[in-house]
Amino acid sequence: MQKILSRMRKAIEEFNMIEENDKIAICLSGGKDSISMLYAFKALQRFYPKHFDIIAISINPGFKFFDTNLLQSICDDVDIPLFIEESHTQEIVFDIRKEKNPCSLCANLRRGIINSVAIREGCNKIALGHNEDDVLETFLLNLLYAGNIGTFKPVSYMDRSKVTLIRPLVYTSEKDTKRFIKKNNLTVMPKACPMDGTSKREDMKQMIYKLSKHIPMVRANLFGAIRRNIDGWQAKS
Repeated sequence: MQKILSRMRKAIEEFNMIEENDKIAICLSGGKDSISMLYAFKALQRFYPKHFDIIAISINPGFKFFDTNLLQSICDDVDIPLFIEESHTQEIVFDIRKEKNPCSLCANLRRGIINSVAIREGCNKIALGHNEDDVLETFLLNLLYAGNIGTFKPVSYMDRSKVTLIRPLVYTSEKDTKRFIKKNNLTVMPKACPMDGTSKREDMKQMIYKLSKHIPMVRANLFGAIRRNIDGWQAKS
């Protein structure tokens, strides 16, 4: 936990993610990243100099693997209120639309529900569990498939909803969250999505892994390019 806390606090302070009296909705999918972030937020809350409140929000997409009891157990363990919202994401994306590349539509549907719940519960910020690997994979997806140089920002303000998205795990690797889950014998959702392991994002993950074998600094070099050249990645403090 100490390693995740250290890297998470670094991101929070560099990009001014938390302000006094914030109420933050933590997006809890049941995967290793969101669970790690939930525990880290609870630990951070005990000693962080700025006061903030936290709740957890989870969207049930209708997949048979979704485990409500698991999510409730996790939140009970750290004494964080959990709000689970039912949705028809699976029906819309896979049964009605029969999307061949469903990730974008699925994300948009989930994002809309999360925003609505966060506003309903009086939250001014939403914490997403995107980690360092997600940053690099998104960068490569945009570069190779869209011809754009970009990735998501650590902090994004949404004008329409007046809610700010924060991504406190952008300096935390997937390896770190895997290690935390294993070390603490925590249970994660067995399979969050039918597309797990078969998407273009998985291809980018494998590309980075293979490149790292021949270019040990490839991750650091990619991240450095993002920090220097992409708007929103220059530290605010």
